[in-house]
Amino acid sequence: MATFQKLPSGNWRALIRRKGKYASESFRRRHDAELWALETERRVDRRESVSVNRPTHIKTFGDLIDLHIRDMHEVKKPLRRSKAYTLQKLKERLGKTAFETVNREELIDYGRQRAREGARPVTLSSELSYINTIITHAAAVHGITVSKEQVDLARVALRRLGLIGRGVERDRRPTQSELDKIIKCLENNSRQQIPVDRIVRFAVATGMRQAEICRLRWADIDEDRRTVIVRDRKDPRKKDGNHQRVPLIDLTGFDAWAILQEQKIAYPKIKLIFPYNERSVGTAFRRTCKSLGIEDLHFHDLRHEATSRLFEAGLPIERVALVTGHKDWKMLRRYTHLKPELLFSDSVLPTHNAS
Repeated sequence: MATFQKLPSGNWRALIRRKGKYASESFRRRHDAELWALETERRVDRRESVSVNRPTHIKTFGDLIDLHIRDMHEVKKPLRRSKAYTLQKLKERLGKTAFETVNREELIDYGRQRAREGARPVTLSSELSYINTIITHAAAVHGITVSKEQVDLARVALRRLGLIGRGVERDRRPTQSELDKIIKCLENNSRQQIPVDRIVRFAVATGMRQAEICRLRWADIDEDRRTVIVRDRKDPRKKDGNHQRVPLIDLTGFDAWAILQEQKIAYPKIKLIFPYNERSVGTAFRRTCKSLGIEDLHFHDLRHEATSRLFEAGLPIERVALVTGHKDWKMLRRYTHLKPELLFSDSVLPTHNAS
């Protein structure tokens, strides 16, 4: 049973005693105190904790998103670009919805709408995971309970409708002829200020991602060992501080060390080895492929190509992983697309001249 006391300050204090639980909170208005008491009694009935100091201003799902972002900043874990973008999109679509009313039907409608807009199953699956993350964070950190069951049911329904699922593993490998055409076109483009041709060669030589290449520092080069430190390498288990020392080798048809010497001559006094915006690199690559009529080739496919070439060169799994940074075979396998015809070759190391 809840009781209400008017304090000398004019505020109202609500006290509840229910099923052996006790809680109290002060409010400016009695109406707010009554709402808090009603919700707190419901939490007791659901056997939830009433000791957590819940933010009283949280009303909508957008508020839950803001709360999550704020908490991540407080613990020095700011959102990365992809997560920040997804949460912003979720806030635009679901932000004004009262968080208590986020249910299966609304999430299914959201999924159908996103699918009509062109969202792929893996994208929508990721968005559902972020919704689950926001709800779990609110419950665990702030005692704000939203039914996860509704999200789980929506996920089952969207999966049965074929709207969410795992991404299709790409097996697209550029031929040597395609790579030669891309590199030559980029070299001869007088309007292209960024040496994307050199970056493409370096990507195939090392298997590094666009962002990793554009973060490399001259100070992290070890000339004696011919290695470079790749900082904050992508890892689902450790997103920050995952620094790896990577060998700069010549096993894929492109010499990583020689490419760096070319870059050093062109840009001798710059802190970063490739001081360019990663998105600009990707845009130049896509435009070049389009101009050459090369279809369905992404810059990230160069990482697949590099990994496959390292295996084709005869390196064992553990040595390939030293170059690519993979922590286990399951992840490394996704980037490996060996050519069946190599099994019938007398030589393990291919020439990479076939088109």
